[in-house]
Amino acid sequence: MDQINTLIFSFFLITFHLSSSTVLSTTFTFVNKCDYTVWPGILSNAGVAPLSTTGFVLQSGDSKSITPPASWGGRFWGRTLCSQDSTGKFTCVTGDCNSGRLECSGNGATPPATLAEFTLDGSGGLDFFDVSLVDGYNVPMLVVPQGGSGDNCTSTGCVGDLLSACPSELKVTSVDGKESVACKSACEAFGSAQYCCSGAYGSPNTCKPSSYSEIFKNACPRAYSYAYDDKTSTFTCESAADYTITFCSSTTNGNGNSPSQKSWQGQNPKLDGSGAPNSKTPQLNNGSMVYVGAIDQSEISWSSSTYLWESQLILTITTAIWLLCHLF
Repeated sequence: MDQINTLIFSFFLITFHLSSSTVLSTTFTFVNKCDYTVWPGILSNAGVAPLSTTGFVLQSGDSKSITPPASWGGRFWGRTLCSQDSTGKFTCVTGDCNSGRLECSGNGATPPATLAEFTLDGSGGLDFFDVSLVDGYNVPMLVVPQGGSGDNCTSTGCVGDLLSACPSELKVTSVDGKESVACKSACEAFGSAQYCCSGAYGSPNTCKPSSYSEIFKNACPRAYSYAYDDKTSTFTCESAADYTITFCSSTTNGNGNSPSQKSWQGQNPKLDGSGAPNSKTPQLNNGSMVYVGAIDQSEISWSSSTYLWESQLILTITTAIWLLCHLF
């Protein structure tokens, strides 16, 4: 009898252990579908442990996966037209984090920059995420959740060519004026409290969409267009979703040749070993997104979570059968 009780107790211990081990962590997978190199930057929220990297190079067609710690929060963005000078200083024309290196090391993006923002395991155990144009736009970005659940667990982003729709007073161009490389927010361009949702305009009741933010919103309905654009722009997932962050997509190459100030806070040149081009890149001329509802399934990076869960389930059943055989 003691042997039977021991076997039953062992069965429950093993089952409990295996069931607990099926709780999987989130994986972020970055995919570059632009026809140019993108250098993703990463900034963790204050008081949150940084990820294993804060900046890396992503050649056209490449991907990279990162596993964050539990309850991580922060933002991702793409840097473009990056180079390294003769002294080794690393800089980018758009999205630069001013670290002087490939790693951003705790620095955020210099506007304008398209942002993907995440809070994992937040209120109610939900993941919160959005794509924001509050700090402007520099590269198409799409966020696709995989494996999560909930009515609001869906894709968001700005994957069209917003540069062509950008008003001249918001455009950032190369020094020769021939290339549009980014689109400023009205706050960045003019600095007024009305556009920045600050001072007397620092609440949802007083800060309203502007004609400029509506250009962003019309192009990218699911992306944040101004600081209090929460209702249509914040998304949530439960049950440990994984996320694919894609720069550009199968429908756009990000340069127009294609078929945070938030309330809750061309060609690939020859590269050197650091991932930065040796050739001179365009400089900023400081003088002066269309959401695709039908997502290309090839853009979704299927994680190994389903396989791991199934493997552990099979192991649990096999263990149970083995124990039952020894009981009778």
